[in-house]
Amino acid sequence: MAGKFDPNNAQNLIEIEKQFAVKAVEQAQTYWNLLEKVNPQELKLTKIDDEIHEDAMTTFPEFAEPPHSKLVKLDEDWMKSNDGKKRWREFMERVVPTSAWVGSFGPLPDATRRKSRITTLGCLIRTDAEDEYGEKNTIFVTRIQFYCIEIARNKLGLNQKAHELAKEEAAKEKAKKEREEKEKGEGEKEEGRQVMIVTPPRKFVSVVKKKNIEFCPFLYNYSHLV
Repeated sequence: MAGKFDPNNAQNLIEIEKQFAVKAVEQAQTYWNLLEKVNPQELKLTKIDDEIHEDAMTTFPEFAEPPHSKLVKLDEDWMKSNDGKKRWREFMERVVPTSAWVGSFGPLPDATRRKSRITTLGCLIRTDAEDEYGEKNTIFVTRIQFYCIEIARNKLGLNQKAHELAKEEAAKEKAKKEREEKEKGEGEKEEGRQVMIVTPPRKFVSVVKKKNIEFCPFLYNYSHLV
């Protein structure tokens, strides 16, 4: 019989790392697109946003203190400190019990299953809420940390500058494509159909290449966010 899985001593598997990188970039791109298209204060990321936010503001009172500087700019050193890890662990266990994470007591109720899904995966998050994703403005966190921080940023209006930045960026990209298409004319065609080559934004590729992505067994499709 195989021994108990120890995530602290597990070896990184290249293929899983690649899959995790793809999922993390997809999630980051999806969320940035959402910030462009939707006013952050009207954006709802989960069906339990209010529950997560209320618990988070109680657990982390420093997040609730105006002008919310701890939320605007994240302190990665604190998040990785013993105190930070302890408080985040307690928060995650309260949002969904440990037994529900493992699912060792049979089928989970719908509400618990929904909660369990939001606790298990690494995500990219911006350390500065007023700036875009980038090599120096991105760290990896668990999904529940992502939701906790971004739900609070949205509700408190801290993502408004990012919203405007995303809209400006999208407008520039649209103008650039229109200009290129006009100069190129109809462009390359194959059997009467236009050939389009789509590549991920350079900034997201740069983030993944520069970050040390660690093994994560939980993969999830973020297409439900759009």
